[in-house]
Amino acid sequence: MPSPRLRQRLAEPSLLVAPGVHDMVSLRLANTFGFEALYMTGFGVVASHLGLPDAGLATYTDMVGRVKAIASQANAPLIADADTGYGGLLNVAHTVRGYEEAGASAIQLEDQEFPKKCGHTPGRRVIPTADMAKKIRVAAEARDSKDFLIVARTDARTTLGLDEALRRAEAYAKAGADILFVESPESEEEMRTIGRSFDLPLLANMVEKGRTPVLTKPELEAIGYRLAIFPMTAMLAALHGMAQAYAHLAAEGSSKGDATPLYDFGDLTKLMGFDEVHAFEKQHPD
Repeated sequence: MPSPRLRQRLAEPSLLVAPGVHDMVSLRLANTFGFEALYMTGFGVVASHLGLPDAGLATYTDMVGRVKAIASQANAPLIADADTGYGGLLNVAHTVRGYEEAGASAIQLEDQEFPKKCGHTPGRRVIPTADMAKKIRVAAEARDSKDFLIVARTDARTTLGLDEALRRAEAYAKAGADILFVESPESEEEMRTIGRSFDLPLLANMVEKGRTPVLTKPELEAIGYRLAIFPMTAMLAALHGMAQAYAHLAAEGSSKGDATPLYDFGDLTKLMGFDEVHAFEKQHPD
């Protein structure tokens, strides 16, 4: 059964910050910083696990396996991206049950047409409001525990405008969503309008160089957000470092002389659990 920790934490006034995790290394590293929630990014998981764009190519089977693996080692409640629910209403019910059983504490469902696209890219189209509201109702009915939270995301802002996005979010709240996610507001004023419009916990998606301004924790709290996800921050930082290291290797044929900051190899072995391996081997010698 899901822990009530996430629901209880969202009832507090201070902002809950959830970094993006996309694989088991990023998950284990995030664990060491004491975050109170973690966010399994669809973009990052599809990229790292499949090497594909976040464009509706990942299946339920692809993603629920990653949820199970990440949740099994997560020290904090895991919020997991589930795109459009991977099909119609029956698929949504199956997805909700699967994500809950896999160990997630919350599932994110969005109102895009299939195949979906990353939320900060152009050309996204949304299904009718009533159809998405049905998905949210089915999701709420399918879960075993009310501590498994439903995040309802609307992508209507980019193509249909903020007013339509607000109307949709209100409909999804009435359908049973626990957290509202109005994707891609394009200014701080739009974010303030969202913050004034709802009583449910609101999620802010902080994507560096995306369509939405990245704000500080106090700024987000003042607007009215309860949860902020940073889905790509760590992955972008890692890619920047890897690009520098690969460029030096390509140019010089060696890592010697590379000024790229490196994570300590000894710390990496500890992070991945080699201390436990060594302790086991000492207790059980060959």
